[in-house]
Amino acid sequence: MGKKDASATGLPVDQYRKQIGKQDYKKTKPALKATRLKAEAKKYSSGFRDAFLVIAAILFFVLCIYAFFYLNLSTELNLDLD
Repeated sequence: MGKKDASATGLPVDQYRKQIGKQDYKKTKPALKATRLKAEAKKYSSGFRDAFLVIAAILFFVLCIYAFFYLNLSTELNLDLD
């Protein structure tokens, strides 16, 4: 199997990366640096977003439990007054 045949059986992902790499050669250095910084910022911000969502879900769950017990205890107190 020749070199040409071996490259033809590559994954579509590899072909995509090769195409993107060719497009990057056309860009200027400041444009490449801006793209890299933007990608890094996006990568790190997703961790903060995920952590925030987990904390918000836990707080919502605790609030629901608190509301459930508050409503149950308040109805029991009202029945005692009758």
